[in-house]
Amino acid sequence: MRRWLWTVVMLAGCAKSPAPVAEYVDARTCAGCHAEISKTYAKTGMARAFYPATAATMKGLTGSLTHGASGRTYAVVAREGRFFQTRTGAGADPIEREIHYVMGSGRKARTFVHRTPQGRLAELPLGWYSEKGGTLAMSPGYDRPDPLDFRRKISYDCMFCHNAYPAVAAGQDAPAQEPVFPAALPEGIDCQRCHGPGSLHVAAAGKGGIVNPAKLGPERGMEVCMQCHLETTSTPLPNSLVRFGRGAFSYRPGEPLSDFVLHFDHAPGTGRDEKFEIVNSAYRLRQSKCFVASAGKMQCTTCHNPHVTGPVNVAKACLGCHAGLTGGSHVAGADCASCHMPERRTEDVIHAVMTDHKIVRRPPAGDLLAPRAEQRGSYAGEVALYYPPALPKGAEVELAVAQVVQKSNLGAGIARLAGLNSRDPRAAFALAEAYEATGDLKAAEAKYREALPLPAAGRKLGELLTRKGRAPEAIPVLEAVVPRDAGAWFALGLAYRAAGRTADAAKALEGAIAADADFPEAQNALGGLWIELGDGTRAEAMLREALRQQPDMAEARANLGQVHAAKGDYPAAERELREALRWKPRLLTAWQGLGEVLAVRGDWPRARAAYLEVLKVQPGDEGALLGLGTAQAATGDLPGARATLQRAAKGRNPAVTAEANELLGKLK
Repeated sequence: MRRWLWTVVMLAGCAKSPAPVAEYVDARTCAGCHAEISKTYAKTGMARAFYPATAATMKGLTGSLTHGASGRTYAVVAREGRFFQTRTGAGADPIEREIHYVMGSGRKARTFVHRTPQGRLAELPLGWYSEKGGTLAMSPGYDRPDPLDFRRKISYDCMFCHNAYPAVAAGQDAPAQEPVFPAALPEGIDCQRCHGPGSLHVAAAGKGGIVNPAKLGPERGMEVCMQCHLETTSTPLPNSLVRFGRGAFSYRPGEPLSDFVLHFDHAPGTGRDEKFEIVNSAYRLRQSKCFVASAGKMQCTTCHNPHVTGPVNVAKACLGCHAGLTGGSHVAGADCASCHMPERRTEDVIHAVMTDHKIVRRPPAGDLLAPRAEQRGSYAGEVALYYPPALPKGAEVELAVAQVVQKSNLGAGIARLAGLNSRDPRAAFALAEAYEATGDLKAAEAKYREALPLPAAGRKLGELLTRKGRAPEAIPVLEAVVPRDAGAWFALGLAYRAAGRTADAAKALEGAIAADADFPEAQNALGGLWIELGDGTRAEAMLREALRQQPDMAEARANLGQVHAAKGDYPAAERELREALRWKPRLLTAWQGLGEVLAVRGDWPRARAAYLEVLKVQPGDEGALLGLGTAQAATGDLPGARATLQRAAKGRNPAVTAEANELLGKLK
């Protein structure tokens, strides 16, 4: 052993200094030597993909929209040089969020982005689309009766394709990490996303140290474009997975794309072979006979010059192979793309019209621009490897993870992943979530423990243990991960509450809200805790904040109904409880609360009906049995009341048992 160590020390002493590693520089440095290219590139959509909201960039983007599905009115407004998105109406308390950034060049669409005090980025519900000269409409996924409003977080993979790399601390850009961004963000995709980090190039005064995609060869060169422009689908599948051990912003032009990410698709023959979505350009191009027959000669740059904006001369590119087609209906100078690459409305972003990059002999039949409803739904089936064409060595585990990570192929995927016996914590975490999704909580717990190096595994394990009635075990697991995760603070608060440590529960839930102010689930839980502690004033304030953020949160409505009932305001209590049931018709706590309120008001027939709704789902619920027996007695059904109250008296709740026996005594 000593001899081996001495050898290593000696070799280390003789080793050459490591080669310098290229680092990212301020992209404005490039303009010093490449002034003309920098000038033209600054006008492209890529360069304008992400930027601050200012009077200049927000010009013409204000306005309002009343959303049909929810009845709420959303607006983009200007105020003293700043811009905000607001929500009013439909019984929802007014709310607004400042627009700090705009994502999207505006050629097709723009997304408005809010930055939270904690460094998260949130996509706001109202977006802008270039169709019809420019219009405001709901962003994808928001066109529903219960939109997420101001709380959809922008992930690292979203930022990956819409901006230059942010300076996220090493180790914090793992795909599973909560996406938190530094205060200073780049403004648009810069030169280095295609040419690689530029520090060595700058140090060498422009002599080497940089990637020229045109010299990479057809495969690597195409991958420089595909790092962002290849998306097989935007629906849950998954469409891609960053490789184990890679950070979200670690791809470098010139390396094999499959070293960084694997792409997946629906299995052939499952009805999704001809899907057309907004980021399908490379995906559809690769389906074209022209692309396949070119054997790598056709690239994105065959038609597109990434350094300039403006019209693309597709006809010139086409005539390189199809010169003999001029004449007859193929008039010289005609726009080949209008027939062979027509514009179409996308399935996933229904307010956007994009060029279909699948080159076809004849365009598809029908009105390709006709309005359409937003596509929703899930996929159940094999998750097929799409790119690279052959599975890289060592990627069997990641292919198995792809089967289960979005629940597309749980049965076969669990068997495949478990059979590989991987020791990687990310594989264990994916398998744990899959087991939990199928209800195998024992296996899920074991795998979460294997994955504990991952903070997300600690949070999930803690949640699972609390749900299984083992809150004291959950608490130390969650305490180990709370500094990095707002969700873990929330889970810890629930664990403390389940363990009877109410003061600690309140502090943990306050920690969750401090870590993420847009967290109505935590606000609702804290409001419920204040109800238990008898502090109706604090409970009401917290519940109203939860409902201000998410007006359709049924649990918060039900809790607020309890607050009103405790104050004796029974009409308000009934109103809130019925509103809760409008959003969640099977919310048992709301039915129970409604029964109690109706009973106090002497509306026994409707109280009886409310208690029966609880007992349909939980036949042995002691509180509902007590309430139903009381209602039966009040409406003259004495035999029914005796039978029901006898069942309630046999329960484990001493207070319910005592009250049921007292009522039985009065019925004799």
